[in-house]
Amino acid sequence: MATAAPPAPTQRPGVQPLRAGEGHSYLLRRLHSLSGIVPIGAFLVEHIVSNFETWNGPLAYAKQVVFLNSLPFVRLLEWGFIFLPLLYHAGYGVYIAFRGRSNVNVYPWAGNWGYYAQRVTGIIALAYILQHVIRQRFMGVQLPEHPGAAFHKVQMELHNPWMLAIYVIAMIATTWHFAYGIWLFAAKWGITPGDRARKRFAYVCAAGGTALCVMGLMSIYAVVYKYPNAPEDVMPEHSVILTLANSTQNV
Repeated sequence: MATAAPPAPTQRPGVQPLRAGEGHSYLLRRLHSLSGIVPIGAFLVEHIVSNFETWNGPLAYAKQVVFLNSLPFVRLLEWGFIFLPLLYHAGYGVYIAFRGRSNVNVYPWAGNWGYYAQRVTGIIALAYILQHVIRQRFMGVQLPEHPGAAFHKVQMELHNPWMLAIYVIAMIATTWHFAYGIWLFAAKWGITPGDRARKRFAYVCAAGGTALCVMGLMSIYAVVYKYPNAPEDVMPEHSVILTLANSTQNV
């Protein structure tokens, strides 16, 4: 006499438990996760904190630019700890975004929406960072040689209402992506085992992400509204010194 097959084990729908990657992608995913925290996440925090000097005016911001560009091996640090890790994190992140599938329409749980939003905000952040680096770092006035022009250069860009909207949207998207990325990092690396620990840590990440976002938006406000019509260069003497120094080296 045939017996009925045992019922299949029930599986909770929605986001599956976070676990280590499988196969050859394990190391790549771990490296992608880690690079989002160090060095990229650390640089994001530093960048927002440094830009917050705009709240104190064009001269304070210029002094911060001078300080950053006076760091030892600054160009090596820039490429080794910012540009190259960012290229890997962004490239592999795009691969994950277009390879993975979201099931928010089937299981509209918070975890699924978080996964979907993480992909969307990552694409927004990538598009913004590309144009931001190209326009601010490699086009127009060279800020390492003319730090006093940093405030005015950003202000001219934000006079365009479309660019202002892009900056605001990108700030919200980038800080959300980072905050949720920290939560995912802690879960995937076993730092927050269990639902209770993850729920508590989610509040910490939300608070930190909100603080960074508010600081970023305040910096944008300072550039556009608090100090309108900033001088083209608040440290012209510094630019002259650098020009003379470069001329002497070329002789």
